[in-house]
Amino acid sequence: MQRRRFKDVLTIPDRLIQEADRLRSEAKKLPPGIERYELEREARQAETAAHLDQWLKSPGLRSPQ
Repeated sequence: MQRRRFKDVLTIPDRLIQEADRLRSEAKKLPPGIERYELEREARQAETAAHLDQWLKSPGLRSPQ
């Protein structure tokens, strides 16, 4: 049996930003409380991870030669 392979259309930072937007829109639908806070926290974490990934791949962070 062969594995079915698929190619990711979006990059990891793009998927993280998309997930953060989805979580924020879900959080806006909820009343203030623990569930809303948790969704907002997850959205911030996804956004931070996307920014870290972009920062680590930036051209300013090259090893010395």
